[in-house]
Parts: sequence; C-alpha cells; structure tokens
Amino acid sequence: MDSLQLKMCDIQGRLFELSADQSLDSASFISAFMKSDAARHLDSKYNRLQWAGEEYLLEELLDEKGAEIMKSKNQYSREMLFWIGYLYRYWHYYTGESSRSIYKQAPVNTMKKNYMMFHTFDPQIAVDDLKEIHKQRSPQNRSPYGSIGNRVRSESKEGGSLS
Repeated sequence: MDSLQLKMCDIQGRLFELSADQSLDSASFISAFMKSDAARHLDSKYNRLQWAGEEYLLEELLDEKGAEIMKSKNQYSREMLFWIGYLYRYWHYYTGESSRSIYKQAPVNTMKKNYMMFHTFDPQIAVDDLKEIHKQRSPQNRSPYGSIGNRVRSESKEGGSLS
C-alpha cells in the first residue's frame, strides 16, 4: 500500500470521527456513506474527491444522503469511528472491492461487534478475519444439518468415519 492510499485511509477515518462531532447517528452515517456516490468516487482510481479533506467529503455526503442520516446522541466512540472508517478504506485498497460490496460483507453492526477484538490487529489480518466471518455466515456455507451435518455428509461420501 502506498503513502497516498494510507493517507486516504486516514482521511476516511477522520471523516467518520467528524460525524460524531456533528452529532450524527453513527450507524446511519456509516451505512449512508458506504452506499454513497462519495464512497464510490473514492473507490475509483482517480477522482477529485480523493484530494478533498474530510470536511468537504462530509458536505458532499450530506448533500447526497442527508435525509438518511439522523442527528442523534447515538454516536460510537471517536476511536471506534476512526477505526471503522480507516479499515473500510484499507479493505478497498487491499482487495479492490467496492465500498458497497465491503459493506455487504461487514455492515456497521459487524464492525461494532468486532471492534474490541480487531482494532489492535494489523489491518490486513482484520480484513481477512472479517471476510472469514462473512464467509461462515453466508447461506451457501450453512448446512441444514448444522455444522456437524457437513462433516457427516462429506465423510459418509468418502467412506470415512466420524471418529
């Protein structure tokens, strides 16, 4: 990851912190941002928004999605908001996935729930672990027989035993 990409991660982290300073509901802000044109523009290889600071990005987002973002007292800690914003942008540069796709894999509740455990991890490890959590929760990875059911069915096809 180059220095410009790391700078963009930092800007997005500060943008998420700024949402708390503006008394914006954290969950609705994060959801709106990750599905916004502003995030899509940041995902592109070259876009004017990549040269904007967090204040300008917030204005752009509020112009686009203001009706979806409520003012409330439901803000996450600044540290959590920074980490979520930083990690979402890092994830994009690490995998090339769009913000919208990333958000489908790790929505705000997943990020909030895993913050205490993952915020001290190297960002690549945190992304890999979040992707694994999503993979395990995906419907195509669930057996109607439960977790043991997958093992029973695969071993019975191979002629193996459960011991």
